[in-house]
Amino acid sequence: MNNKDKIYFIDDEKDIRIANQQTLELAGYDVITFESAKPVLDLLNEQYSGVIICDICLPGFSGQDFLKHALQVDQDLVVILITGHGDISMAVDCMRFGAYDFIEKPFAADRLVDSVKRGLDKRQLILDNRALRNELEIQNQLGPRIIGNTAVIKALRK
Repeated sequence: MNNKDKIYFIDDEKDIRIANQQTLELAGYDVITFESAKPVLDLLNEQYSGVIICDICLPGFSGQDFLKHALQVDQDLVVILITGHGDISMAVDCMRFGAYDFIEKPFAADRLVDSVKRGLDKRQLILDNRALRNELEIQNQLGPRIIGNTAVIKALRK
């Protein structure tokens, strides 16, 4: 697997950041780590094709706060929340707020890699769907209709 979508990994514990960065890089992902969540919000937009992994228990600006703000940028962003202090009600709340996955520490490396892979697949489907809808909308705008499917006709449509 050689997926070069950026993975943003947010955790205030340096050892956790390093270990998970290595795990994900060994799986073929390009990982950027952050000690706090606020700087990541400035990097997000509707075209972001990666996955964000965020610890819930962060000083000042929690993972749950980050989730709420990130989903205001794009409600379909893939945010995986991780925590060492979770319970069932917290997991349910996070999923209800829009988290893609909720993983309790300590977790197996395969569990994280699998969640990231599924999240990237979902995100790519969302972006592809948006692009196709946009293209369809452009083609369906009022104007002269050109019938045909040859290369010349396709070029005329553009």
